[in-house]
Amino acid sequence: MGCAGRVARLRSRAVAEVVRLRESASPGAKFPRILTNSAAGELARVLLIVFALCPAVVAAESGPPRPGLSETVRQTQAKVVKIYGAGGFQQMEAYQTGMLVSPEGHILTVWSYVLDTDSLAVVLADGRRFEAKLLGADPRLEIAVVKIEGADLPHFDLNKAVEAEAGQRVLALSNLFGIATGNEPASVQDGVIAVKTQLQARRGVFETPYDGPVYVLDAVTNNPGAAGGVLVTRSGDLIAMLGKELRNALNNTWLNYALPIEQLRGPVEQIRAGKFVARREEPEKRPERPITLADLGLVLVPDVVERTPPFVDRVVSGSPAAVSGIRMDDLVLLIGDRLVPSCKSLREELGLIDREDPVKLTVLRGQELLEFELHTEDAKAQTPP
Repeated sequence: MGCAGRVARLRSRAVAEVVRLRESASPGAKFPRILTNSAAGELARVLLIVFALCPAVVAAESGPPRPGLSETVRQTQAKVVKIYGAGGFQQMEAYQTGMLVSPEGHILTVWSYVLDTDSLAVVLADGRRFEAKLLGADPRLEIAVVKIEGADLPHFDLNKAVEAEAGQRVLALSNLFGIATGNEPASVQDGVIAVKTQLQARRGVFETPYDGPVYVLDAVTNNPGAAGGVLVTRSGDLIAMLGKELRNALNNTWLNYALPIEQLRGPVEQIRAGKFVARREEPEKRPERPITLADLGLVLVPDVVERTPPFVDRVVSGSPAAVSGIRMDDLVLLIGDRLVPSCKSLREELGLIDREDPVKLTVLRGQELLEFELHTEDAKAQTPP
């Protein structure tokens, strides 16, 4: 069939559709009822001319062409990184995934034991290897920002992240099982968003301090090394970050989920601005009477290694810590908005607070985050033996 024949057939179909709409419209409808058959034919003819002879106009109205699936994967791969750090004990993996979120080398990932080391390494998609440092972390969301020294790096713009709906097809990219070590591509999984729901509704079932919205995925993304990976649309738009391994305590099944970027954008900017970070610079001035652990009535576990986590070994009876409700085995995460990853850093941070000022502590108890404010005048602390 020639071009004229195809146009004729399309014109007939267009006329029939417009007439059908006119005849089926309700009495109050204005648009279809004012169209006669000849007017409908004229409208269809004009539309056909526009679509057939002016494809550039139609394309301009619908926006720029979206990349194909292979191009989407290629572009996304360049923004996904492999992170290597602490691990190796009790079959704990020493790797996870992250995403570049700035051209200067800021990387969003999950906050985990992998980052608890001074020998942190990041490998880009092209195989380049960088020394990295933990810039800061927000324990409430279990996210962290890692920094490498780079320039003009491909990255995700968190401000351009999109929301997704149940039933939407998505792609998950991560270094699950640590398959990629150099310039090998990250693993790509095709899946579907099952539902967007509140993780808080599952407290007591899934053990995690995060209690916000998540995308539950119909894809097996909950694997070692996958945490910190990216969830994107099939056009490459960033949706979420893959969460940590999370198992149902009742039936031993795993939850495949991702954290919406809309929940992470603000905290990431706060970390980049200096909040939730470990103090690295030497302060200009220290108080004359700084607070000590003895003032608060806290006894930490023995500080036997360089980065001993600040677990509470004992709380002195009648002390400010006891009055506030801090317990043995609590893990101190923050003093104010400063991250304290070790016993040493906790002592140093306390040394910057005057004895007359309150001390705000954020601790992890089991999988629950708790905040306390301690005042030395609340109770008379007893110096532990």
